[in-house]
Amino acid sequence: MSSNATNTPCSTFPLQVTTGSAADLYSYLYPHHPPAVAKLLIETAQALVNPRGKGIYATDETIDDIESRLASAEGIVGKLYTNAEKRDRRRRFRQCLYESLPTDYISGVILYHETLLDFQMGPILSNRGIIPGVRADTNAHPLPISPSEPATQGLDDLLPRLRAAARAGARFSKWRAPILCNSSTLPTQAALEAQAESLARFAAISQQAGLVPIVEPDVDFAEDANLQRSVEIHVKIITMIYARCAAYGVLLEGSLIKPSFPQPGLKHASRPNTPVEAIGLATATVLARSVPVAVAGVVFLSGGLSDSDCVQYLNAVNVVVNNAPSNSPLCLSRLPNLSFSFGRGLQGSAMQKWVRGDEDGAKAAFEERAKACFSAARGEA
Repeated sequence: MSSNATNTPCSTFPLQVTTGSAADLYSYLYPHHPPAVAKLLIETAQALVNPRGKGIYATDETIDDIESRLASAEGIVGKLYTNAEKRDRRRRFRQCLYESLPTDYISGVILYHETLLDFQMGPILSNRGIIPGVRADTNAHPLPISPSEPATQGLDDLLPRLRAAARAGARFSKWRAPILCNSSTLPTQAALEAQAESLARFAAISQQAGLVPIVEPDVDFAEDANLQRSVEIHVKIITMIYARCAAYGVLLEGSLIKPSFPQPGLKHASRPNTPVEAIGLATATVLARSVPVAVAGVVFLSGGLSDSDCVQYLNAVNVVVNNAPSNSPLCLSRLPNLSFSFGRGLQGSAMQKWVRGDEDGAKAAFEERAKACFSAARGEA
């Protein structure tokens, strides 16, 4: 059994904010990390992935995206609502689930700025012991040298935006960087460098604002890459991210990573026959090769995966870690807790019920999904 099963949150230890002791966790901070802020960052990062199994509910869809999903769930895509009615519907859907989130399984929630700042729903979560966070990135734009590849935006005014989010109750933030991937030409080196740079700068600025950063390298699986190629690209981008984080002095103990699962592309012939055990081993291999030991935790994204696939993949990687021998060359026992940061993978069934007026059914459906994700994050699904 991996040591993950008995990980203890940092907040239970008698942390010191003075320097000089060999046992002092704060003796070797960068000068730009005040000890009190570093302590809060570390404790928040640990609380998001502890106890083992608890994970994050991602509700950071743009206004257009959540409207599209609500309309699709309703099954009446052409139904007309006024802008005021749409806004109220978004607010009521969020409030219904926020007020009933199962605290045994959910540690934090990523909010879109409308939900955090306009609807002011951070206190609903924090009053229940759930940590509010905020989406930090904005829209992507085409990379000039490779227009098919996106480069994420949002750095110019990031610090004041994150400080406003912190005042509204946020304690962590997240930045998504999509990475296109195929069997040959994608991603380009330029795209990898641009996304790694933006993620590292985001992480440094987030900590400057007092928020735990979650870096999200989202490697696409829509094309024809095989599993080996997917592993290669995951290792490459994650390694590049942490090299840039080192350059910017990011406190890794006060940060998380939200990666995709390495997997064959939808257009590769091997995808239908690739066992979940292979995905689990590939994922564990990527993490062991690329994530520094100081990083507080891993919270996978569900992306375009089905509800069943994202749970099976999460369970598979945790089973690999649980069963790894102590002399494994990958040293899997050193990995932090491997949990989830799912959106569609948690709320799909709940949304179907909510749009039909069944709030109790929506709450029950969400709790069922959250429990399944919790079990998978312990390798017990």
